[in-house]
Amino acid sequence: MLKKLLKAPSIDWQKKYQLKQKRVTHPSLNYFYQQMLPEAHTPLEEVEFLALDFETTGLNPAKDEIITIGAVPFTLDRIRLSQSRHWLVQPRRPLKESSIIVHGITHTDIMGAPDLNDFLDEILHLMAGKIIVVHYYPIERQFLDQALKKRIQEGIEFPVIDTMNIEERILVQQSGGILNLLNSFKTKPSVRLGNTRDRYGLPAYPMHDALLDALATAELLQAQIANHYDRSQPISDFWI
Repeated sequence: MLKKLLKAPSIDWQKKYQLKQKRVTHPSLNYFYQQMLPEAHTPLEEVEFLALDFETTGLNPAKDEIITIGAVPFTLDRIRLSQSRHWLVQPRRPLKESSIIVHGITHTDIMGAPDLNDFLDEILHLMAGKIIVVHYYPIERQFLDQALKKRIQEGIEFPVIDTMNIEERILVQQSGGILNLLNSFKTKPSVRLGNTRDRYGLPAYPMHDALLDALATAELLQAQIANHYDRSQPISDFWI
């Protein structure tokens, strides 16, 4: 069983939410911050998670746009597929050919899709009070923050558990340090979602589908905790 993740000192997310609640003006954002997070000492096994995945027009949150969102609520024991959601989003900039090659979403697919504003209340209500789980946190956290700033002139902050970050640290700890890790392999092991799932014997899903990637991320966190950590460890050992 591995020790807690080594990372920078944790943000006091409860305090941050209390301050945000007093400052934001958008009703749904205010509701989001009212639904307080689990206390930092809450065991993982008691936490309600929401796996989140975005497909985007590119990788620059300042210039690119969200085009699909997948969301899957879960706990360490259960994935609630009946409560999962998948949205197509109308971007405010044209699709790039390079991004179409990656995710396969075309101009025809998003024709008539709603703007994020049209279901913003729904997604913020779904996220409220849950710990968001992603694979590579800069995408979901930064893209959603920028999308809200463009639409309601207010951004959003929330803690995440990043399964890519967890896997990187598992590999380093198992090898006895980053130098040993690099010396043990001709190339550093991939921590991409599909490759990481392979190490746990999880089934292969088609990649770059927001809903399937969210499901894949939820299953991966369950496997990482089951194989390497104690379910009673506090959530603050993992969120960033």
